[in-house]
Amino acid sequence: MATAPIPRRALGLTAPAVLLTTVATALVASPAQAHVPAHAILPSLTALPTGAAAALLAVLRAPAEVAPPTAYTVQDGDTLWDIARAHGTTVAALYAANGLGADSIIHPGQILSLSAPSAAPAAAPTEASPAPAATDGAGYEVVAGDTLWSIAQQHGIPLADLFAANGLRPDSIIYPGQTLRTSAPAPAAPAPASVAPASVAPAPDADTYTAPQVVLTDEQAANARLIIQIGHELGVPARGIAIALATAMVESGLTNHPGGDRDSIGLFQQRPSTGWGAPEQIADPGYAARTFYVGTPHTNGLLDIPGWEGLGFGEAAQQVQISAYPNRYALWEPQAESWLAALG
Repeated sequence: MATAPIPRRALGLTAPAVLLTTVATALVASPAQAHVPAHAILPSLTALPTGAAAALLAVLRAPAEVAPPTAYTVQDGDTLWDIARAHGTTVAALYAANGLGADSIIHPGQILSLSAPSAAPAAAPTEASPAPAATDGAGYEVVAGDTLWSIAQQHGIPLADLFAANGLRPDSIIYPGQTLRTSAPAPAAPAPASVAPASVAPAPDADTYTAPQVVLTDEQAANARLIIQIGHELGVPARGIAIALATAMVESGLTNHPGGDRDSIGLFQQRPSTGWGAPEQIADPGYAARTFYVGTPHTNGLLDIPGWEGLGFGEAAQQVQISAYPNRYALWEPQAESWLAALG
């Protein structure tokens, strides 16, 4: 029996029902991810109007969406900052997703989550629940390379005000993604007349930093002896060894500190991300002391600084450390020389 012809206006951009059935059958019958040539799926493609054929081919050839990765395996030389930048997240988010802190060490083969953990449902407010903290004052989001000193300079405020606004000290840790106040919060209501207000010590400032007289602990003395011993092995003059002792006191209190500003580690607070070595290397006090003197392929040690012997005591240390507080090293010169005389 003859079939009535289909009017041309009925085609438009829609494929005939028989053809769409053929396409659907071919797609379902194909193995997962198998490549099926267009001529095998669409034997009658030429029967379609040009626009309909192009639209159908575009659908068939469109690549499937690929979900972004939710985990990453740490490679040799990776830092948290590198991983965050490569995956469009922040170091703060990686800290939260993996239960890390500024003193955490990552290692090759470790698997890190790239997605933040699901937030717990907020508890229903009760009369005993404290009010949320006030967020008065402008905010600034820390980026890689920032120091507290540079942020204060950028916003035209004294460093002491930045400390006070955020409850920080000169040895506080900041990290990319952290938000800092750049103006002080509104003052609290005065205490009742019958209650004496608690005294609050002013935030320490780089300009008021002092070098207190220190009696070295056993741990500090052991680290000082190691710095002196390695200096002697390398033929470093006494002045250079004293500079190393003062630098370690300023940076870590002459302790093998596991963390610090951003990814800083160890006696001299050296950073893997700036070329001082792998975290496990920098955490070795002997390696840290040696690289302070002789540097690495990517950093300058004291002996690499041209004419370091003629520089000021603190200036020579600063040439190695590139610190936000360059004036602190010289304050420890007398004590560093006395430690060298007693232990060396």
